[in-house]
Amino acid sequence: MGENLTLFKALHPLLIALAVCVASSAGAMTLAERSKTGHVIVVASDAIAPERTAAAELQKYLEQVTGAEFPIKTEFEAKANTPQILVGPSRTAKSLLPDVDWTKLKHDGIVIRTVGSRLILAGGRPRGTLYAVYTFLEDTVGVRWWTSSEEYVPEKKTLRIPDLNINYTPKLEYREVHYRDPNENPLFAAKQKLNGFFHRVPEEYGGHYRFLGFVHTFYALISPDRYFKDHPEWFSEIDGKRTTSRAQLCLTNDEMRRELTKNALEAIRRDPTAGIISISQNDWYNPCQCAKCKAVAEEEGSEAGPLIRFVNAVAEEIEKEFPDMWVETLAYQYTRKPPLHVKPRNNVVVRLCSIECDFSKPLDSEANKAFRDDMLGWKAIAPKLFVWDYVTDFARYLQPHPNMRVLAPNLRFFVDSNTIGLFEQGDSYTTTGDFVRLRTWLLAHLEWDPSRDEKKLISEFLNGYYGPAAPYLQQYLDLVHDAQEKSGIVMGCYNTDLSFMTPQIMNKATELFAKAEAAVAHDPVLARRVRRERLPLDYTWLIRYRKLQEEARESKVPLAIPTEPAKLVREFIDLSREWKTNFFSEGSPFETHMADFESMFTPVPKPEELARLPKEDCIVIEPEQFFLYGAPEWAHLVDDPSASTGKAARMPGNHSNYGVQYQITDDLAKRLDGQWRVYVVARVETGGANPVIRCGIFDRSIDKSIAWFDKRPDKAASTKYLTYYLGYHKLSASNYLWVAPWGDENVTKAIYVDRFVLVRDKR
Repeated sequence: MGENLTLFKALHPLLIALAVCVASSAGAMTLAERSKTGHVIVVASDAIAPERTAAAELQKYLEQVTGAEFPIKTEFEAKANTPQILVGPSRTAKSLLPDVDWTKLKHDGIVIRTVGSRLILAGGRPRGTLYAVYTFLEDTVGVRWWTSSEEYVPEKKTLRIPDLNINYTPKLEYREVHYRDPNENPLFAAKQKLNGFFHRVPEEYGGHYRFLGFVHTFYALISPDRYFKDHPEWFSEIDGKRTTSRAQLCLTNDEMRRELTKNALEAIRRDPTAGIISISQNDWYNPCQCAKCKAVAEEEGSEAGPLIRFVNAVAEEIEKEFPDMWVETLAYQYTRKPPLHVKPRNNVVVRLCSIECDFSKPLDSEANKAFRDDMLGWKAIAPKLFVWDYVTDFARYLQPHPNMRVLAPNLRFFVDSNTIGLFEQGDSYTTTGDFVRLRTWLLAHLEWDPSRDEKKLISEFLNGYYGPAAPYLQQYLDLVHDAQEKSGIVMGCYNTDLSFMTPQIMNKATELFAKAEAAVAHDPVLARRVRRERLPLDYTWLIRYRKLQEEARESKVPLAIPTEPAKLVREFIDLSREWKTNFFSEGSPFETHMADFESMFTPVPKPEELARLPKEDCIVIEPEQFFLYGAPEWAHLVDDPSASTGKAARMPGNHSNYGVQYQITDDLAKRLDGQWRVYVVARVETGGANPVIRCGIFDRSIDKSIAWFDKRPDKAASTKYLTYYLGYHKLSASNYLWVAPWGDENVTKAIYVDRFVLVRDKR
C-alpha cells in the first residue's frame, strides 16, 4: 500500500523553512547503508523516563525501517568519535547547541539538529525529547501512526537525511482530541503529541496534564449535602429562595469563599503535582440572584463578573502556597460574555466554550458573531485562555457532520486569541462516527502545529489509510460539505436536520462509496476500512428512508435506495456491534435504538403469531417463572383473564425498579446457541398521558444493561396485550430480562407482564 503514496513527498511546513539549511539534496547524513549503521543512540546518564522511552522508540522504528541495529548507550559508554544520535538534553547536546534557550522549550518544545556526524533529538522536559523523536520519525523518516493499531513504516535499507535545524515550541501547551482511540490508547495519544486529561499518558511517555476536578466543580467543593442545612445562604438565591436544585453558589458570600478555598487547598495538598484545579460553575444555569450578586453582575455587564472576582480571590490564596498551580474556570453559557472591569489573575485560566455556535461556519465569521466577540473580549483581558470546542454531533454520532472545513480556521482563531489549551470534544463514545479516525489524526496534527495545510493533511490521511479509495472518499466529503453549505442549515452540536442529504445527494454519495469499495475490493484491510466509513451513509438511508421516498416522488428523481432495507438494517446493526458503536448519541447506548431500527422494516409479530411458532424455535417464559423483585410492593402476580395463562405480573407505576425479571438459567443458556430475538408481551395501563413501558436485558458480568428501551404504546391500546421487541442477541447465563414502569402514575398507572418470548433468529 505504501509504495503508491505520492503525498508522503510533501514536506511538513516546519521542514519547508529549513530549505535554506539543506547543504546537499542527496542528504547530509547517512544513518544506515544497506541495513548497516555506524550510529549509536546516546542518552544522558541522568535521562528521565520519557527520554529513555524516546531512545527505545527511536531504536525500534529505525531498526524496522532500515533493518540495521542501533545500539543505545549512555554518554559515558559511547565513544566520542562514533557517529551519534543524541537523544535528550544531555551535556553533550547542550554543548553542541549553545544558541538554544532550553527554558523556552517549556514542557513540550523540540530541538532537531544535525551537527557534523551527530543528529540531536532533544527538547523540554518531560515530553519534548519524545516529541522530537516522533517528529523526526514522522516528518523525516516517513513513519505514520494512523490509529492506535494501524501504522505505516517505510522500508529504507539506506536511510539518508538532510541537514536539519528545527527549534519549535507549540503554542498550545495543552492539547486534547477527545476521541475514543487516543483516550483508550495512551501510547497512540503520545505519538500524536497529545497531552490532555483524558488521554492518561503514562509518565514514561511524558505524562499528561491532570485536573483536580475536570469541570463543573462547585458542588464538589461545597457539597449541598454537607453545607446547605447550616448555610443555605452559601447557595443560589432564585426567586427569593435559597436552593440547591440545579443551582450554583452565592459568589459574593465571603464565608463560603473561605470554606471553598480551604477545601481546594486540601485537595491540592493531597495531589500537588496535578497542575490544574478547576473551580467552575455547575452544568446548568441558575446563578445566584441575591442583591449583592446581581449588583456585581450589573456592574460588570455579565454573570462572568461575580465569577471572575470570586475565582481571583480563591486563586490569590492558592498562589501563596502553590505558585505554579493553575486555577481553571469556565466561560460557559451564562458566563461566556467577558466582564467589563475585572480581569483574570495571572494564575487563572478561563476556559471558553463554543456550545451555542453554528459549527458549519468559522467561529470568527458573522454567523458566529456573538461567540467571536466574546472570544476577542476575553483575549483582551485574559493572560491565559483554554477553549472547549465541539466537533461532533451529540444528538446522533452516526450521522454525517460536515464541519471539517472549519476545524483548522477555528483552531487558528483560538491560537491567535491567546489560547494555550484546547479541548476538542469529539466522538469519545463510539468508533464508527463520521470519519472519526481522520478527524482524530487531523486535529492532533493541527493542535501541534496550526500552520499546517489542512487540505494536504486530509489528502495525506485519505491516501495513506484508504489507498486507491481516497479520491472517491474526498469527493464524498466535498459533496456532503457542499450540500450542507448550500442548504444554509444551522448546524449545532445537537443537530438532527439531515434535509441537506437530498435524493440527489444520497444517490451521488452511494455511487461514490460504491466506487471506493470497488477500488479496494482486492485488499481486505482497505475494504474493511472503507466499509466502516459507509456506516453514517447507511444510517442516513435508514433514518430518512420514508422521507427520501417522498422527496424523490415530488422531484421525480429516481432513487438509488437499497432494494432490501431490512437486509441493510440487519447489516448495519451487525457491523455497528462488531465495530463497537457503543453509543447512538450522548448518554444513549446504541443498543437502545437497535430494535427500533429493525422494527422499521420488520413487523413485530402479534402475540397470537408468536404462539404459532414451532416449539424448537420458540421459548416462552410465563409469569410463574418470573423473579418478582421487591415483591409484593413493586411486583406481584394477579389473575388476568386476558393474559395467555390467566395470570400476569403486575407492577404499579409509582416506581421505576426492575420489578419483573427473568434470569437466563444455565440449562436454558445451553439451548441458546446463536442469535435469539427477544420479545416482551405486556399490557400498559395509562395514567392519563401516553404511557411508557421500560424493558431491557441486563448483563451481570459487566454490571449494566446491554439493551434498554422506552416503549410508548398508544393510549387507546392500554387495555390490550402488545408485543414489544428488544432486538436479537446472543444470550448467556449472565443475562436477565427485565421490565419496569416509568416511575410516574400520571404517565403509567400499571404494567401487566404476560410473558417473555425468545425466538431463534434463522437469518
